[in-house]
Amino acid sequence: DSVGANIAEGYARFHYLEKIRFYHFSRGSLSEAIQHCAELMLERKIIDVAPFDDLKKIHDSREIKLNNFISVTYKNAQNK
Repeated sequence: DSVGANIAEGYARFHYLEKIRFYHFSRGSLSEAIQHCAELMLERKIIDVAPFDDLKKIHDSREIKLNNFISVTYKNAQNK
């Protein structure tokens, strides 16, 4: 939930540096939610390797999208 909430809050900010700050928070929340929690579930044998690998793929693809979103936000601000 905090991933989307931070994106929404950042998008509502006026200055691009504020926007990017919240997008970075979102990226951190994504890593916490998927990487850290999934690793704990794997270690505690709540999930097997296959679901863990699926979650890792989701994390990686979302992280790329967030990084691209941050880059576009920065580049758009520089071109104004």
